[in-house]
Amino acid sequence: MMTAQVLDRQAFLDGLDDWSSATPLTVALADIDGFAELNDTEGRDIGDAVITVVHRALKGSLPRGTYLARMGGDEFACALPGTTPEEALIVLEEIRQHLATRRHELGGRTRAINVSFGIAAYPQHVNAVGDLTVAADEAMHRAKREGANRVAIYVEDRMTLKSNYYPKAQLARLAKAADRLGRTEASLLREALGDVLTKYRDEI
Repeated sequence: MMTAQVLDRQAFLDGLDDWSSATPLTVALADIDGFAELNDTEGRDIGDAVITVVHRALKGSLPRGTYLARMGGDEFACALPGTTPEEALIVLEEIRQHLATRRHELGGRTRAINVSFGIAAYPQHVNAVGDLTVAADEAMHRAKREGANRVAIYVEDRMTLKSNYYPKAQLARLAKAADRLGRTEASLLREALGDVLTKYRDEI
């Protein structure tokens, strides 16, 4: 039977703090797309109904042994012990498609529900289990920037060097360009590196 164990926010975070470093763990964060606008335009009753539908889908569709918590507002977190990020992506993509492609009865009308997910895993992506929620949050926001209604796995921006080698003004302009283009700073730096290697290919 597919069902997750539901915890409150603090119990979920305490569980991460107490997690054995010898056991692999994948954490995912979920955020309902356009939720603030939905609350403003259609009222909190509809917003609460959407949250209930998402919660039910997560609880009933996540594998046994998974921990689920509502972190606040329209954000949920789930912990999947012994699950690789790729396996978690398959499960969460099925849930995302279920929510996005079906018409859910809400307040006398039917609607699809779009959700963005971010995934991070220990020890693949972070050195400490306590850092998983931060990494998963970064992945979730990347999913939002890249169009929302999708599942993203954490990618470390190793190319973004926050050091004295780069003036702060240049780093600020890089961050601004990334925001306007909806891309990561690392992807822009990789593009620039590719241009340099092409320009000097005869010297390499």
